[in-house]
Amino acid sequence: MTAPLTPPSQPSPHEPWQTPQKGGGPGGSHLRNLLESQEERDLRTDLRRAGIVCAAVTVAGVALGLLWLWLAPRVPLISDNTAVFLSDSEGEEAIGADGTFALLALAFGAVSAGLAFLFHRRGGVVLVVGLAVGGMLGSVLAWQLGTRLGPTDDVVAHAREVGKGVIFDAPLELHAKGALLAWSLAAMAVHLGLTAMFGPRDPEPDWGVYHGPGGAPVYGAAPSSGAGPETGPKTGPSRPEPPVPPTGS
Repeated sequence: MTAPLTPPSQPSPHEPWQTPQKGGGPGGSHLRNLLESQEERDLRTDLRRAGIVCAAVTVAGVALGLLWLWLAPRVPLISDNTAVFLSDSEGEEAIGADGTFALLALAFGAVSAGLAFLFHRRGGVVLVVGLAVGGMLGSVLAWQLGTRLGPTDDVVAHAREVGKGVIFDAPLELHAKGALLAWSLAAMAVHLGLTAMFGPRDPEPDWGVYHGPGGAPVYGAAPSSGAGPETGPKTGPSRPEPPVPPTGS
């Protein structure tokens, strides 16, 4: 008489020493540290690129200010030695100055976004933020530069200098302060469009049939750590058929 065979005692899944370590042990911890260090390096690289783009776009505001000073229409004024009046009360030169600044800022935003995408195709949110901040700073720099290099803002002294009945230019001003956002908005919109059309694409997973634990077929993306996807259900090796004995005639 023999005793029945009993399966060996298996540890309980609730025992603390059977719980897998977080990070997969020393190897998993080392891999996690490598991934974190790589992410930190990528972040530093993105921040450096964004800083360079922001500085370059801000400096380009000098060109915007000079172009605005050159292309913006002038508001004509005239004096009678007692007061200063508009030479043309129905003129739209003041609105034209604001529109000129806005159109130039939109063009500068599109060009800066195209150049940033051309040299830093990898892009990212940090680069877009650098474009937006640089566009805002460049617009403010252009506004201040144009107004300071333009006609003097001391209208009374200028009227006394030119004399009675002589037309002179009013100070160059930007009445619509919302135009300062045109550069940043155009840069972000153009960069987003270029990234959507020509930006790098993430590799798509291979879809197929693979076998999970227990041999059950699973339909979907192949696991990243396993072999490539299989095109059909997994089957065992084919067995040769037994020979058929000859039959008598």
